[in-house]
Amino acid sequence: MLNKVPEVTVYFWIIKILCTTVGESFADYVNETLGFGLRNTTVVFSLALVAVLVAQFRLRRYVPSVYWLAVVLISVVGTLVTDNLTDGVGVPLWLSTVVFAVALAAVFAVWYARERTLSIHSIVTTPREGFYWLTVLVTFALGTAAGDWTLELTGWSAGASVLLPLSLIGAVLATWKLGAGPVLCFWLAYILTRPLGANIGDFLASARDEGGVGLGTLGTSVLFLGTILAVVVYLSITHRDRIEGEDPSAERSTVAVEGRTV
Repeated sequence: MLNKVPEVTVYFWIIKILCTTVGESFADYVNETLGFGLRNTTVVFSLALVAVLVAQFRLRRYVPSVYWLAVVLISVVGTLVTDNLTDGVGVPLWLSTVVFAVALAAVFAVWYARERTLSIHSIVTTPREGFYWLTVLVTFALGTAAGDWTLELTGWSAGASVLLPLSLIGAVLATWKLGAGPVLCFWLAYILTRPLGANIGDFLASARDEGGVGLGTLGTSVLFLGTILAVVVYLSITHRDRIEGEDPSAERSTVAVEGRTV
C-alpha cells in the first residue's frame, strides 16, 4: 500500500497543534461542562477512536479527512488517559510522565528492532502503521502529563505557559537546521506540540480574570475544529501534503501549473 501518513509540511504542524488544542478543550467541555464525567467521556471517545482507526487501517493510502479525524480523537483519548490516572486514580504527574516516557522508549525500541526504521515516510505496511498510531497515542499521553506537571511546578499563568514548549520547539528546529537527525527531531517536536497546543487551549478558554481570553472550552473547540476542517478540505483538494510521487494525477496538475513537482 502507499504511505498512510501526510508529508511533514507547515500544514502538518498547523493541524497537529490545532488537534492538540481540541484534545484539551473538547475533552474538558464534554467531561465538565456537559457533565459526562471522566469515565463516560473516556468510553465514548475511545469507541469513536476505535471506529475511525478501523476505517484508517482499511484504507490503502493517505486520506486527509480520515487521518486527521483519527488524530483529533487520539488527542482527546491521550489527554483522557492521563486525566484518568491523575484525577481518577491519584497517580502523581511526575510518575505519569516517567511511565509514559519509558513506554514511548519501549515502543520505539520494538518498532526499530522489527522494522529498522522510525521514519514516517515508511508507513507502508500494517505493522508499521500500528506502531505509528501507538506511538502517537503515547506521545499525547506523555505530552499531557509532562505539560501539566510543568504547570504544577511553575504555577505559570495560561499565557506564560505557552512560552516554554514554544521555545523548546524552536530549539529542536534550530538543532535540525544544524544537522541533527530528522527522525529524532520530528518525534521530539511531535511530543512538544502536545503541551503547546494544550496551553494555547487553556489560554483561549480561561476567563479574563485568570489571564486568558475567555472563549470557554466550547468556543475554543468550535474555533479550532472549524479551522482544522478548513485546512483538511484545502489539502484534500490541492494534495499539498502528499508524499512526493504518490499521486500521479496531482503531480501532473502541479507540473502544469508550476513547472515542477512538489
